[in-house]
Amino acid sequence: KPHENRNRRGGTVYGSYDAQNTGRLQIQSLGTAADFPDAHVGDVLTGATTGPLDYNQYGGYTLVASELGTLESGGTQRETTRAQHRSELAIATYNVENLDPSDDTFAAHAEAIVHNLSSPDIVSLEEIQDNNGATDDGTVAADVTLGKLIDAIEAAGGPRYDWRAVDPADKQDGGQPGGNIRQAFLFNPARVSFTDRPGGDATTATDVVTVRGRAALTLSPGRIAPESAAFEDSRKPLAGEFVFRGRTVVVIANHFSSKGGDQGLTSQYQPPVRGSETQRHLQAQEVHDFTAKILKAQKNAAVVALGDINDFEFSRTTRIMEGDGVLWSAIKSLPAPERYSYVYQGNSQALDQILISPSIRRQCSFSYDSVHINAEFHDQISDHDPQVLRFKP
Repeated sequence: KPHENRNRRGGTVYGSYDAQNTGRLQIQSLGTAADFPDAHVGDVLTGATTGPLDYNQYGGYTLVASELGTLESGGTQRETTRAQHRSELAIATYNVENLDPSDDTFAAHAEAIVHNLSSPDIVSLEEIQDNNGATDDGTVAADVTLGKLIDAIEAAGGPRYDWRAVDPADKQDGGQPGGNIRQAFLFNPARVSFTDRPGGDATTATDVVTVRGRAALTLSPGRIAPESAAFEDSRKPLAGEFVFRGRTVVVIANHFSSKGGDQGLTSQYQPPVRGSETQRHLQAQEVHDFTAKILKAQKNAAVVALGDINDFEFSRTTRIMEGDGVLWSAIKSLPAPERYSYVYQGNSQALDQILISPSIRRQCSFSYDSVHINAEFHDQISDHDPQVLRFKP
């Protein structure tokens, strides 16, 4: 089925558990790696490709090519989102894939944020590593990592961002051993202000109180339920209060546990068991309940929960976060073929999401963009595409 679930960029979108793109065929080289071309999504292989056909339960059918056809460019280009209007707040989420000070991708990430994302007012970053990366010596601070990215953004013509984050406890949040990945906020102080309420650390939970009829965080920035079993060996959500044109917006940055260990789509067991979902369901419930607490304190509060959810917009994980209308995944405002941020074994899928509270969805004019700059390209600087939400508070 060569045209199954295809989109305009040549990808095959994983749109539901019942639409798993059964026509996928992987091709690998029987010769040396140097003989094998690099391809973007949308490129076309023409001519004769021959060799033995293999099958395994993790990758499905694979043609091991002893003769390879000619790769023709499909012309797929990296996207650029529009700039926000003066009255619009632009919030982005971007997984920068284990960024640490030794990386050579700072300039490229900066170009992406400034030019492809049009310098959002707030950027939620995932996979910011500590100041010496994977070196396992107890270092947990990431001010050098964030400072290098901020400098690179300014050098690329962007604003001078400020940042907020909470350092994790050493080796307690999963990811690359010694790297201590965490979420962090960048924000443009010329456009938004951050409401600082000190006291947040790796193990102290932020909470919600009512101040003069409005919801407020007890710690900002602060972590949500860091001692909960839901976040064992996984990243804890980071919450912070921002003010834009007089309105407070609570932003919750997330990086849920990965899909590691799940059975493959082509497993001998059908439907495949997705055992990793159990922890993500618990994490989704914690974020849902925290958001519900904010909305109980202030019915019309503006809340944005975003990040690398590591699950699909149609998944139970997302439905738990959305429960009782507390949140809604705004990627669903896009046409179905455009709902993706990641490509895995030929499936274009939505792992990165931005969820919004009812006041934003119903009372604010909003737009959503999944900005395809990484996932479809072999020369990617991250395996995730960033997402951008713009709305008028």
